[in-house]
Amino acid sequence: MGMLSLPGFLSCGKKKDFSLTHERGGQSCDSDENLERGNWSNKADYLLSLVGYAVGLGNVWRFPYLAYQNGGGAFLIPYTIMLALAGLPLFFMECSLGQFASLGPVSVWRMLPLFEGVGITMVIISAFVSIYYNVIIAYALYYFFASFQKVLPWSECFSWADEFCSKTQIVNDCNITLNGEIIRANYSFVEGNNLTCINGTINYKPVQFPSEQYWNKVTLQRSSGLDETGRIVWYLALCLLLSWIIVGAALFKGIKSSGKVVYFTALFPYVILLVLLVRGATLEGAIDGIEYYIGTQSNITKLMEAEVWKDAATQIFYSLSVAWGGLVALSSYNKFHNNCYSDAIVVCVTNCATSVFAGFAIFSILGHMAFVSQRPVAEVVDSGFELAFVAYPEALSQLPVSPLWSFLFFFMLVLLGLDSQFASIETLITTIQDINPNVMKQLRVPITLGLCAVLFLLGLICVTQAGIYWVNLIDHFCAGWGILISGVLEVVGIVYIYGGKRFIEDIEMMIGKKSSSFWLWWKLCWFFLTPVLLMAILVWSLITFSNPTYGSVLYPAWGSIVGWCMIIFCVIWIPIVAIIKILKAEGSLFERIVSCCRPAANWGPYLERHRGERYSHMVDSKKKEHEIPTVTAIVY
Repeated sequence: MGMLSLPGFLSCGKKKDFSLTHERGGQSCDSDENLERGNWSNKADYLLSLVGYAVGLGNVWRFPYLAYQNGGGAFLIPYTIMLALAGLPLFFMECSLGQFASLGPVSVWRMLPLFEGVGITMVIISAFVSIYYNVIIAYALYYFFASFQKVLPWSECFSWADEFCSKTQIVNDCNITLNGEIIRANYSFVEGNNLTCINGTINYKPVQFPSEQYWNKVTLQRSSGLDETGRIVWYLALCLLLSWIIVGAALFKGIKSSGKVVYFTALFPYVILLVLLVRGATLEGAIDGIEYYIGTQSNITKLMEAEVWKDAATQIFYSLSVAWGGLVALSSYNKFHNNCYSDAIVVCVTNCATSVFAGFAIFSILGHMAFVSQRPVAEVVDSGFELAFVAYPEALSQLPVSPLWSFLFFFMLVLLGLDSQFASIETLITTIQDINPNVMKQLRVPITLGLCAVLFLLGLICVTQAGIYWVNLIDHFCAGWGILISGVLEVVGIVYIYGGKRFIEDIEMMIGKKSSSFWLWWKLCWFFLTPVLLMAILVWSLITFSNPTYGSVLYPAWGSIVGWCMIIFCVIWIPIVAIIKILKAEGSLFERIVSCCRPAANWGPYLERHRGERYSHMVDSKKKEHEIPTVTAIVY
């Protein structure tokens, strides 16, 4: 994920087309097409927000590892194919949906009331994920502040380390020849008697890099497992609080802060990645890391393995942040005639290019780490937390002026995380706004700050000594199946129940009439390829499910039960809402189901002047339309 702004993140620019002014609760301004909800002030704000939403931590700490693991450069083939078959069609669908109705991920299901629970599931999952995602940002903030030292605290085995801490391999014992006999001897005995180990018989002690022990013993103060909660790690709690303060400050002022945040948080990570790449490419051993990343000769035979295609599809699906609700929420603040088609292509290509680009920056420095420690690159490569907070910090500690590079790297992680968090929280705020616009107009500030405060308190369990186990647990359950289920139902509901032809006509109301050949590919994906791929990933995930673990630490049975309860709580609203809708409808059971599968009376473009003949019957329920009188539509 990587995200940003919305109604509260909209800045207002002046346009000569409008001369009237209309003051409304901080969400809109003179040039807004939709004064009730507000609009993006310009296309750049929206595109950078989408880029920030799509480009997240996974681009840096997961994609490079997957490429290395699945055939190097050959992995780009299934990755690109899955982008075309699953990622881009879903991305385009969600952007179009939000822009057409100018509604968030729950209210947009006026198009298909029976599936309104899908939107609720998306919002709940976003809430769960935002809890632990901000904890990851807190980790990055802690390392960011720890980098302000002359010597990085994880560069050597200091007072916090134990006897297993070492930057080099330590010989434990080996075979020697003594008095004509081959015996196994402790290495201290071998050294003390000036003897020589027999080649191939050396046994090394299990050692850990200083960065690994610093991560576990100092940063996390990690307990033995989920059963041992321990105390709250106070400095992580403060970093978590700071992270939520930043999120709240960025979102609660709305249009006053948008332009000051989005351009920096979305663009500056690219500057840092470029700096890290240039520095990494000049280091000894960098070429070894690059070869492990893309391979001097890519392993094409890997493409015959189903696991490779599953990894490519999964990475695309999660990297683009589809089915989370954020794309719908962000796009709902577009002007009606914005070209959402070109937006989707630009953002998806940028996201994937960023993943590839980040891989070069990461692996060049890991290659240098392998060179310095005289280890194979394969032994220093990792993904996820281990890459971000163990392997890469260890590599950075070996560079000249290491605090500078560490500062830049963790600053980049903070920015990537904050972008995603901005949009996650704005998704929740947008949902509240759609439920009661008048309340949000009057109470946006206290609602935003209150939401951040509640999520901060819920996240405190994740900064205890068992916190990393909770982070891993939520990620294992909530950020997996729930999103896949939402994605499958979203595509099936829109294409097969609402109607793919009707949806295409809705899009053409925004971007203009297109030829049948233009829609041929999108129809093929939406009607068949995309839902089949998503179902395949979901079934594969269920078949290969294993109980969560963190490293070698197994989770207790009650931990898995809690995980199942979380995912059930997320998806249970899909059948519950469907049942409620059916019960409230009139007629026989069949008639009730059919009526719930028809769009609500208030479904259609938000503003009357955009409805045309197709939606001239639309009913404005419980809201007045606020438009600026004009005879022309503003097209980006």
